[in-house]
Amino acid sequence: MRMNRRTGALALMIFACAVLLAVTLAGELASEPAGVTDFTRKNLPPSLAHLFGTDWMGRDMLERTLAGLSLSIRIGVLTAALSGAVALVLGTASAVFGGWVDALISWLIDLVLGIPHILLMLLISIACGRGTLGVTAGVALTHWPSLARLVREEVLQLKEATFLRAARRLGVSGGDVFVHHLLPHLLPQFLTGLILQFPHAILHEAGVTFLGFGLSPEQPAIGIILEESMGYLAAGRWWLALFPGLALVGVVALFALAGERLRLLLTPATAQE
Repeated sequence: MRMNRRTGALALMIFACAVLLAVTLAGELASEPAGVTDFTRKNLPPSLAHLFGTDWMGRDMLERTLAGLSLSIRIGVLTAALSGAVALVLGTASAVFGGWVDALISWLIDLVLGIPHILLMLLISIACGRGTLGVTAGVALTHWPSLARLVREEVLQLKEATFLRAARRLGVSGGDVFVHHLLPHLLPQFLTGLILQFPHAILHEAGVTFLGFGLSPEQPAIGIILEESMGYLAAGRWWLALFPGLALVGVVALFALAGERLRLLLTPATAQE
């Protein structure tokens, strides 16, 4: 039987999620071995024994990369969830209440979007003491405006829908209208936007850490691995940056793939494709 577009999208989304889950679990298991040093095997190029080679302290780069990806994925999921919650609350409040509430939230959205993204993340991370708390706050508090604007526009359109006006005229309370009528129609767009935030959150976490304003050097984060490898590229140890960098790009691409396929599955126009 020929696979239609939605079935293929579902299969690809399941595949992407399974790979991301496997990387996260493998990174958790490799977190302790990733820190083991062995100077008898330092600076080894990629081989069957060490697929990603070893670094200047004899640490296995495959284990360090998996541990770093696992940490980045967990931080990315946390920050995307926090920023998504902020976007949902502010975007809905802006559209529902209107007036000065809408003006204030719209001004706040424009303010955050008007500041250079990486600069704002660095400032928030420094203000929160860097480390895990700093990078989490920096990424979470700078990724909500675009999604909040999307939520606001969706709610404004739904407010004028016939079924919502009929529900209000029948005396349905505002809470019931939101939970049983507005939220189910809003969730598809919101979930798609939320998942598409994951790759941005992971990349920005790695970028802030790479610049030295994120996670501490003791943690096997991808940003730290890439920052440390810069000092050894001139010596010909290309594997220290190449494989972790490609792995980071692969994880980001998988998140983007999952988000795009989820959007396809949740779009009613593709139901018969």
